[in-house]
Amino acid sequence: MSKLRKAIFYLFLIVLLTGLSGCESEGPMERAGKKVDKAVEDTGKAIEDTGKAIKEAGKKKEAGKKKDEKKE
Repeated sequence: MSKLRKAIFYLFLIVLLTGLSGCESEGPMERAGKKVDKAVEDTGKAIEDTGKAIKEAGKKKEAGKKKDEKKE
């Protein structure tokens, strides 16, 4: 094999082995990060739901005020 082919072969082998070593099972930090991501996502959804509920309550209150004004 020529020197260039050997170099390319070894470079390919190094890239392949490096890629395979990156496919480890997830560690405790990655699991903790996923839990934090889920908690933040759940909190965001809860805040959105609360905002919608407040908006609906405001609409109902305004509708009640308008009914009271018409009665007067």
